[in-house]
Amino acid sequence: MSKCKYTSIGGQALIEGIMMKSPNKTAMAVRTKEGEIDLCDVKELNLRKKCKLFSVPVIRGVVAFAESMINGYKALMLSAEKSGFTDLEDESKTEKDEKKQSLLMSIVMVVAAVLGVLLALVLFTALPRYIVGGLQWLFRTEFSAVGRSFIEQFIKLAVFVLYVWGVSFMSDIKRTFMYHGAEHKTIFCFEKGLPLTVENVRKQKRFHPRCGTSFMILMILISVIISTIVQILFKGVYDSAALWIAVKILLIPLTCGVGYEVLKLCGRYDNIITKIISAPGLWLQRITTKEPDDGMIEIAIAALNACNTEEEKNDDI
Repeated sequence: MSKCKYTSIGGQALIEGIMMKSPNKTAMAVRTKEGEIDLCDVKELNLRKKCKLFSVPVIRGVVAFAESMINGYKALMLSAEKSGFTDLEDESKTEKDEKKQSLLMSIVMVVAAVLGVLLALVLFTALPRYIVGGLQWLFRTEFSAVGRSFIEQFIKLAVFVLYVWGVSFMSDIKRTFMYHGAEHKTIFCFEKGLPLTVENVRKQKRFHPRCGTSFMILMILISVIISTIVQILFKGVYDSAALWIAVKILLIPLTCGVGYEVLKLCGRYDNIITKIISAPGLWLQRITTKEPDDGMIEIAIAALNACNTEEEKNDDI
């Protein structure tokens, strides 16, 4: 078996397409309504290149997360347009009508994003705290800092997994998860130094340790450690639900930054420790990735080839 190369190449599944990102550039490939492959470069927001402070370990993780959210949203909207997902059915509508509908869709997406963030704060911050408080009242006891942290994170993990599992049955989401699988397989094929062909890509695993899914799981697990330390150092902070929720929100950047560094280590090294750390995220990828068809693999190959990744071919682990 050929030795794998470490690369910092990442990707994102889109609507009928895939975005691939290398240190040199970012490109996306989308399957159009006509069945053709539409290739284009993606101009990304890259704050880490503009300010050295944003490249400092831990801080770079927070910045990278914000960048990926913004860039990913833009790419997702562009793929929806290129794939015909947002095409108007009524051909009699004028260009002015189309612009109005496009503006309305943008507004709806922004509102949906804001509501999504608020819902996430309720489900992943407020709900666990109040459930733990309810359990302490029910059993007439006060759990230890470690116990409270573990219960909270278990609730978060359960909510997250159930949500992902639930949406995986939607047809559009299932296709996106198939493109997600194609993305991982193609990156693995490149890292093994094999020619990027449909046949070679099809043989690869669809579970990758640097996946964003693994990142989400890592954030939940790392939050156990950080939450426990905070409760030990600042006794009484947990007594007020409102104060604890505020503290948890403030701790999100730190959790995100640490999770990013751990994820990079898991992608760079392959040993028993990194395998244990990566395991929960890899298990969840059984839901968030599906086996792709050959057409999806072609899209992933086209996107990766467009990234000009030649410089990384000598960057062995």
